[in-house]
Amino acid sequence: MLLKQLSTLIIFNFIENILDMDTNRLSKKIEDILNSQVTKEAEAAQIYLSYGCWADSQGYGGIANYFFRHSGEERNHMMKIMQYIMGRGGEVKVTAIKAPPKNPADLQTCFENTFKHEVDNTTAIYDIVNLAHDEKDWATYNFAQWFVKEQIEEEKLVMDLLDKLKIAGGPKASDESLFNLDKYLGEAPDDAPLPREASMDKPE
Repeated sequence: MLLKQLSTLIIFNFIENILDMDTNRLSKKIEDILNSQVTKEAEAAQIYLSYGCWADSQGYGGIANYFFRHSGEERNHMMKIMQYIMGRGGEVKVTAIKAPPKNPADLQTCFENTFKHEVDNTTAIYDIVNLAHDEKDWATYNFAQWFVKEQIEEEKLVMDLLDKLKIAGGPKASDESLFNLDKYLGEAPDDAPLPREASMDKPE
């Protein structure tokens, strides 16, 4: 009887210690900057959703489809970061997000604003990488590398948009050129070839 009570007490103490154990593998700084990125990705999704609605109102169904797809991608990015925080024992904090900016005046402004937004997001990802490196949090450092690669693609995609719009005539593009651009973007792939994948046989 005494042995049984002792065993029960040991098990109880073991469980109590486990419950009291701090299993959060993220520092407060890392957890905060990751939660900040969750908010940024949510805001990006709203921005692209807003641009998609604007494009549709201007008759650019293909461009609207492009932005709607990328809005979904930003939400996927948000979920990846949320799952990483939770998987490392941290706490996700869902906060209010800013309203999207006002509608652009034209496609040129729309694409330029999109590029600026992607560059800002790249800077935020670099901040995560730098902090993880400084803290020697190699798990977070490794996790963030996926986003580094993703931002290379995102920036390249928007640069290609600006190049295609420039070829079409920029702000003075003809209706026919804009029609063809809209059709292209409605069917265009959502990823861009990266330099690391290039070869002499297949430069792009």
